Amino acid sequence: MLFPLIRNRPWWLLGALLLPAGLALTWWMGASAAAGPPGLSAGKHSAIYWPLAAMALAWWLAWWGQRRLTQPLRRLQASLRALQAGLPLPAGGTGLAALDEQLGALALAAAASREAQQQLQQRLEAAQALAREAEQRATQRQRLDTLGRLAAGVAHDVNNLLGVISNSAHLIGRLAPPQSPVAQPLAAILRSVDSGSRLTQRLLHLSDRHPLQPLPVDLARQLDESGEVLRSVLGRRITLRCSVAAGTWPVQVDPDELELALVQLALNARDAVAQQGSVWLRARNAGPQDCAGLPASATRAVLITLDDDGCGLDEALAERVFEPFFSTKPLGEGTGLGLTQVQAFCAESGGLARLASTPGLGTTVSLLLPAARTAAAAPARRGGTEEPMAGTRVLVVDDNEELGQTTGLLLSCYGCEVSWAANAAEALQKLEDEPFDAVLSDVVMPGGIDGLTLARMLRRERPTLPVVLISGYSAALAEVQDFIVLRKPCAPGPLLAALRRAMAEKATPRETRR
Repeated sequence: MLFPLIRNRPWWLLGALLLPAGLALTWWMGASAAAGPPGLSAGKHSAIYWPLAAMALAWWLAWWGQRRLTQPLRRLQASLRALQAGLPLPAGGTGLAALDEQLGALALAAAASREAQQQLQQRLEAAQALAREAEQRATQRQRLDTLGRLAAGVAHDVNNLLGVISNSAHLIGRLAPPQSPVAQPLAAILRSVDSGSRLTQRLLHLSDRHPLQPLPVDLARQLDESGEVLRSVLGRRITLRCSVAAGTWPVQVDPDELELALVQLALNARDAVAQQGSVWLRARNAGPQDCAGLPASATRAVLITLDDDGCGLDEALAERVFEPFFSTKPLGEGTGLGLTQVQAFCAESGGLARLASTPGLGTTVSLLLPAARTAAAAPARRGGTEEPMAGTRVLVVDDNEELGQTTGLLLSCYGCEVSWAANAAEALQKLEDEPFDAVLSDVVMPGGIDGLTLARMLRRERPTLPVVLISGYSAALAEVQDFIVLRKPCAPGPLLAALRRAMAEKATPRETRR
């Protein structure tokens, strides 16, 4: 602080130097006057002494006054530098109350500005993190949509192949003599076709447009059928034990969605069990203590639990497992949508999902589902009614030539007169050339006219001509609301029954049906 003062105020340096010199001279002259040196009278000495003393005193007072006046300015500069650096104000202030008040206000404003800047920075970082997370979610969602469309397309093609195999097997069985040695192999082929059909239905669940069909489901039968799938998911190192309590009510759910939810829970249990372990799948009627959180209209409910003896989760993670895109798995190994889909299935079914976990002991996932008001239907017989339809003229429309030809041959074995068309345009031409009693058309076909459009055209132009649609594509099944629709592959019994029903209704007022 001294050197800037010397550099900026040289005259104050002169005053600071003259003050001690003046005081020393004054003291000497006073001492000399008292001693009375020869040749110097007391009057002359006093005339020189007092002006010098006054001059020295004036310089000192000026220097002291300058210091007092500039001290608040120096403290103000120090305070401003502290504010600029983001440091607290120096203790003691400037010594001027008004100036200290202004500095305090400036300090508060600076602190508020720094806090606002920090909050803005935090919000900016949070917004950037959310943007990155949203981008990742959008990318993941796009991948899932692509996978869903791919799975739906694959399932459609596989269903066509299964349809050819099923029709051929039924055709061989129809033509083979009684007690033929091919009966057992044919039965094995048809069982394999059923298994493949169920597999394609699971693939169709990857598509967002899978239609939900809630039905009364017998859990004893459902869990027994799903057990084979769950065991293949869990692998050989994990033991699955299933049990359904006696008297357990049927549940009102989509059976395919229920199986998909159980598969997702089995996948999580498999990942939680490090080496060998066990998984328990149980079902029982829910008690009053289990029904907390259900709507008041849900008077009866069934509790399905899946327990594993894996690593378990801590409380913080267990509270977030149903959040979309939340996953405890490493990046790239999990979508974070499995349990979210399970929870969505339960909510859409009128129930709820819960999870309880203890680190080191395992996890229990509970599905609370509404009980059905009616009993579950007995499983339909595979063959159905296979009475002949002699003389019935059927136009089969399918872009898959092998499937169309085998379907025609199969219908011919039951007395039908069949003609095949590869697309809608060819079908319309054949309808102009010859009469038909019914049309059996695929839904998804290339070209400008698909099966549904063809059916609606025929309904307008030929209202007495019955049309039955058949498809292996889930989105097509969801869109069709006003025609009889069969799912590929279809056995002869349901196929013939659908044709008879459509022909029986051709003269009656149209009604909405699926």
